[in-house]
Formats: sequence, C-alpha cells, structure tokens
Amino acid sequence: MEDYLSTLNDQQRRAVEYCSGPQLVIAGAGSGKTRVLTYKIVHLLAHDIEPWRIMALTFTNKAAREMRERIQALVGEKIASRLWMGTFHSIFARLLRIHAELIGFSSNFTIYDAADSKSLVKMIIKDMDLDDKIYKPGVVLNAISSAKNALIGPQAYAMDRDMMEADRRAKRPRLAEIYAGYVNRCHVAGAMDFDDLLYYTNVLLRENPQVLNHYKEYFRYVLVDEYQDTNFAQHSIVSMLTQESGNLCVVGDDAQSIYSFRGANIRNILNLKKAYPDLVINKLEQNYRSTQSIINAANSLIEKNKEQIPKQVFSRNSLGDRIEVVKSYSDFEEAFLVSNRISQQKIKTGDSYEEFAILYRTNAQSRVLEEALRRRNIPYRIYGGLSFYQRKEIKDAIAYFRLSVNPHDEEALKRVINYPARGIGETTVRKVSKAAADSGVSMWTAMSDPAQYGIDINKGTASKLDAFRQLIQGFIAYNESGHDAYETAKKIVSDTGMLAMLISDRTPESVSKQENLQELLNGVQEFVAGKMEEGLTEEFFMPQYLAQVSLATDQDQADETGQEKVTLMTIHAAKGLEFGNIFIVGVEEELMPSAMSMDNPMEIEEERRLLYVAITRAKRFCMMTYASSRFRNGMTASTKPSRFLQDIDKRWLEFTQGTIPTQADMVSKARASFHSPAVTIPRRTVPSRPGFTPTPPPPPPAGFGSTDGTTHTPGELEEGMRIEHSRFGKGTIIDVDTSQPDAKIRVKFDNVDVKTLLLKFARFSIL
Repeated sequence: MEDYLSTLNDQQRRAVEYCSGPQLVIAGAGSGKTRVLTYKIVHLLAHDIEPWRIMALTFTNKAAREMRERIQALVGEKIASRLWMGTFHSIFARLLRIHAELIGFSSNFTIYDAADSKSLVKMIIKDMDLDDKIYKPGVVLNAISSAKNALIGPQAYAMDRDMMEADRRAKRPRLAEIYAGYVNRCHVAGAMDFDDLLYYTNVLLRENPQVLNHYKEYFRYVLVDEYQDTNFAQHSIVSMLTQESGNLCVVGDDAQSIYSFRGANIRNILNLKKAYPDLVINKLEQNYRSTQSIINAANSLIEKNKEQIPKQVFSRNSLGDRIEVVKSYSDFEEAFLVSNRISQQKIKTGDSYEEFAILYRTNAQSRVLEEALRRRNIPYRIYGGLSFYQRKEIKDAIAYFRLSVNPHDEEALKRVINYPARGIGETTVRKVSKAAADSGVSMWTAMSDPAQYGIDINKGTASKLDAFRQLIQGFIAYNESGHDAYETAKKIVSDTGMLAMLISDRTPESVSKQENLQELLNGVQEFVAGKMEEGLTEEFFMPQYLAQVSLATDQDQADETGQEKVTLMTIHAAKGLEFGNIFIVGVEEELMPSAMSMDNPMEIEEERRLLYVAITRAKRFCMMTYASSRFRNGMTASTKPSRFLQDIDKRWLEFTQGTIPTQADMVSKARASFHSPAVTIPRRTVPSRPGFTPTPPPPPPAGFGSTDGTTHTPGELEEGMRIEHSRFGKGTIIDVDTSQPDAKIRVKFDNVDVKTLLLKFARFSIL
C-alpha cells in the first residue's frame, strides 16, 4: 500500500493528497476519475481516518462495487467492508433505519419499487373517482417525484400558487390531493419509495439537530462521485453534513452533465465555490482513453459553452485519424453507410464487434440501423433497452396488425384485448379462452357469440367484448377493401387510441414510446413506398408487411449467448462507457440539438454536452453522420446538419460526401424546406381479391425519389451510367430491362443493396 501514490500522474496525485478542506476534482473524460476516488479513500485510511468515518456516495451499484473492489485489493476486505460506501439511496436507507422513529416510521419499513408506487397511485385515483385518462398514473408519479426531489412536501405543494395553477391548466386540479393521499398511504403501510429515501433524510437532518450534529462529527470525510448529476435533495444532504467541517471531496465533470430531465442540476457543481468559499479545485486533464485528434475535436466543441468550469483536456496517445463527418442522402442510406463502415473497419483493425458502438439521440432511431445490420449479418445488442420490435408499444401495435389479417391469432388477441384499457379483465379472458378450448374453436369465434359458447358474463362485459370485436372487424374490412399496409397501420394506431394515449402523457418514457410508435409507422410507409417504386404493387399490403417484420422479430428473440456484438444505444446510456470505434448518427438540427431545446440557451448547452459525451466515448475511431432527409411523423422531411458541427475546429474533422455548409447555406436550406409542402404516401383503395389486377398506383412520395430528380425513359439510360437518388444515394445502372410493358432498371448503389426501380415511378438525377 505504501507505493500507491507512485502510480498516479501529477494532477491525480495532487487531488489525492489534498485533504485540508473542501475540494472539487474536475475530472475530464477518460482522466482516471475512479482511480482518484479510490486512492483518495486509501490515502485517508493511510492517515488514520477510521473506515467507518468515511462516507463515499455514488450513483450506481456498479460504480460502488468497482471502487470497493479496488480499495479491497489495496487495504484488504476487512477494512474495505467497514466503509460507508454505496449509492445515495442505499446509504441513506441505512441511516433512516437507524432513526426511523424520529420521522414516524418503524425501522423495518419497506421500500416500494416503481411498480408498487404506480399501483398505489392507480388505486388512489380510482378511490377518488378521477379519470385515469386525465390523471395518468405515470404523469402523477412524475409530478410527485419532482416535488420530492425539490423537497416540496404535500402541504407546501398545495400552497404553491404556480404549481396549483400549472395543474389547473393541465386539467389536473386535484393532483395535490393525490400527492397527500399517496404520502399518507405510504406512511400507513410503513413504506417509502426511492424518492422518500432522500426526502426523509433531509427531514430527519433538518428537524433533528442532535442527529445532524452527531453525523457531522461522526463522518470525518464525505466523498461524492459524479457531482454534476446530483439533484437538489442530494446536494442539500451533502451540504448539511459538510458545510461546517468542509471535509468534502466531490468529483465530477460539468462538461458531462446531461441528466437534467432526471432532476440533475448543473448549478450544484458550477456554484460549489459559493457554498464553500475555501473550495480548492483540482483538474484532471490528461485523457488516457482517446487519440489526440478526438480529444482536440471534443475540446473545440465544448469550449463554446458559456456555463462551464474551463479546462483543457489533453492526450499523450497518438494523434490518430480525424473524426469523419459523413453526409448521407437519407436516414435509410445513413444506416447502410454505418453498417458498411463497421464491416470495413473490422477488417482494417481486426477489432472485435465488442469494440463497435452506434450512438443515437432517440431510441426510435434504432429501427433502420437494426435493419441495415441484419442485412449485413452483423450481430448487435441494444444496450439498456430492447430491440426495436421487442418494445412493448411496438409489439402491441403489431398484435393489432396481425388481428387485422387473422382475428383467430389468439396470442395477438390476448395481448391487446384490454389495451388500451377497455374494462375487459383477466377473468373474462380466461372464461373466453376456456369456452373456446372446450368447443374446439378460436377465442375470436367464441367471443363473437358468447351465449352460444356458454361464456358466463354479464351484459356490461358482453357489450365490451362486442365493442372490441367490432373494432377488429372494422380493421379487417378496411384491410380487405384493398388499402395498403401503411393506410391500415395508420388507421389502427389512430382508432385504437394508442398514439393519442401516449401523446397526452408527457413523461420522458411516454415521449420515447410515442417516437417509437411513429417510427413503426415510418417503417410501414417505407415498406409500401419501396414496393411501389419497384412496381410490386401486389405485395404492399399488410400480410406481406407482417411476413417481412416477423423475420425481424424472430431474429430479435434469437439467443446468441457468447457471440460478440455491435452495441446500439442512446448517448445518455453511453455515459461512462468506452469503445474503440464510435458511430454517432443523426447529427442534425432537431435531433442534436433536440427540437424541444431550441428556444432555451441552457438546454442547447446541455445538448452540446451530450455530443461531447458521445465523441469522448471513442478510443481510436469516431464517425459522425447526418442525412439530407429523414422520415418524421409519417413524411419525408428535409434536414440540415447540426449547428454543433460548426462549433468543432475543422482541423480535426474530415468531411466526405460533401462539405459542411456555411451558416448562410443552412438558413437558406431551412427556408426552402419550410416553404416546401410535406408529401405523404397517397391514399390507395385497391381491392385485393384473387385474380383482380389493380390499376397502376400513384408514384411514391417525393422522399423516395430524388427531390430534384425526374422520371426517365429507357432511351435516356444505359448500363454503367451513374445516377443519384435521394433515398439510396449514388449508384451505377447495371441493367435496363425493357422486356415488360413497365420498364425497370437495376442499380448497384454505393452504400445500399442492389435495387430494382420502376422507371415510371422512380425519380432520380443522371450524373
């Protein structure tokens, strides 16, 4: 243990050795933050501070476990086990159990998880005879959580005019009553939720001076990891314990503060000097992870933020390649560009797939990426979430799609018979299922005539079953009348109320689900438009779409344990991780920065920090992509590169497939796209009866042919000719087929598969 300091660089060593007052360690990306925290604790132990008098707070069990294992290796298990080390919630749950009676709880209180809390809120809403479509449990819980993290109790909430007015505008004027009822029922049940563990710790320390004084003296040193991610409640506890003694060391990086949507307050770290005038700031600026080019690019980006603690991260690794910035014609081509480049980079470097990650701003972006990876047989995993077609909202929608084709599909029927909620409970479903099994018929057949099949239900339940049956029957009729898959899907999502339900619920989780559901519709629309452009109008109906998507879902479910895979994840989920090769997709306005942050300078700065985090995940290779057009809300929209690309010093970037436009070009393009009418897939009503020959469909939407291109005759084209298509990009004609009445061409696109295009519909430019 005597040699532990010799393994540190000068900046790390200064941070570890300083123990004479409050300290802020600003740890740049990849600078050895965990190492410093670990050795800081070892240093305190070496200077005769008892382990049980050291409190070390982290945000994740993983971080706490990693630190404990490192400390244990240096000082032994016996000493390491006596540290007060763990997550905020675990440490303060331990403290609350010791003093539970002072806040009206018993020491054996239970801790409610998210499902328990939601169940209780649902019960309270029901008991108060409130409409759960207005008082959505998720929204209510989100409001209660935000109040607790701001240390606003039920009484203070009810007396806050701004909060009450906001609730009235949201048509939830009784939310304060629900909050009070929720707190009361938790108390009666002897239970706390996760937010309570912080809220009641504040109450305990604030209202019991003897307890506060005891712990202020007991803990001789408090260390906090990732301080930029603390909320008001966490900051308040730390302040109460350390304000007088100043025996505090917080470690963090304001440049990586990206969790404001969870309540994190960057001011906690930016204003720490005001709270602790004697604060000493140590900076860890040597990055051990990335090449110099990657670090230089990241530095030039983040320096544009006004709200920050200045630092100059540097790397002594090799200079490395510049960050590639690649323009694609569409999100479709973007996905293929990335999948192709992964294959090339793997061959070039010999890296395992485990060293590749694709980062995106929203979960919905994963769909086209997953499809492109599957087509190249590149194995992948979704980190911290589910593959696109395994997400609940997607499976629910596809279950309805399946019923519109085959109402006897019992798994699909059971999945959505009460979603969205329509009052058909599990008991009724079991009765229908048993009656169907007893009679040797499907559940659909049995529920179509409950009396005939002896299903024992009252008139109200029978009416609900009939309403569901009529809903599905309407989808079947619509499908069979010749509407294409997109029209059918759009009607199902609309008429079931799935999308409307998510839109009205403004929690981050519901916004993500809404984006996913809209992306599913985008995928169906792409499927239809592709079939139209290839002239396969007999194959653009719902049965054909389901046949295609079932292959994707089967692959999603395949267990490939032990196989190395490319990682797909949101940038938020990537924080704290690192990969040899990083691909950042969708670096565009309204994605990065998000459309919801456009009018708020503070939020724009957080979005810039988000891109900084993404870039600094890369060790050796980083590529950023943006598309000229992207499918959004059921239509192809022109897009423009992110303003953040202008922030990065061009010496560290390498542009391919076009150069980054100037600010003036971006404004000009934005104006042009603003005045351009949005084009969606036109309505089709073509009977799909056997033997029926449909009339030629209208051409695909503009987004599936070049916005600047035109249709062409066979006489204008020849093999070897280069063309440009706004969805597929540039390609070479390999065949002109005039053997059929409708002439076609086959094109080998540079970054996409070979495509067959029907000339009377395909729009492209000849190069």
